[in-house]
Amino acid sequence: MTTRPGHVGTVVEVVGELDMSTTPQLRDRLLEVMQGGARVVVVDLAGVGFMDSSGLGALVLAYKDLRARDGWLGLVGVRPPVRQLLSVTSVDRVIGLFDTVRDAEEASPAAS
Repeated sequence: MTTRPGHVGTVVEVVGELDMSTTPQLRDRLLEVMQGGARVVVVDLAGVGFMDSSGLGALVLAYKDLRARDGWLGLVGVRPPVRQLLSVTSVDRVIGLFDTVRDAEEASPAAS
């Protein structure tokens, strides 16, 4: 997992599986980014081939926390197995899915 500044926010790039054993790292990283003042967060999931409900929960929690701070969360590079989970749970109707980091950043309120 890496974190880097984007054009309008912070990009968190995740590689590997997001399951009960790895999700705490994602949760901690997202919390760290938000506590550091980030209001626009883009999570790059291009390197994630599997995500279970714990990963889903961490993303939803981050979305809610950001929204409470007038922030924004976008997901990019979502591969088919993960996209299916987001679709079945209707999370894709709440959190925006984008092809690239640039697309997500341009769709964020900070780009306006």
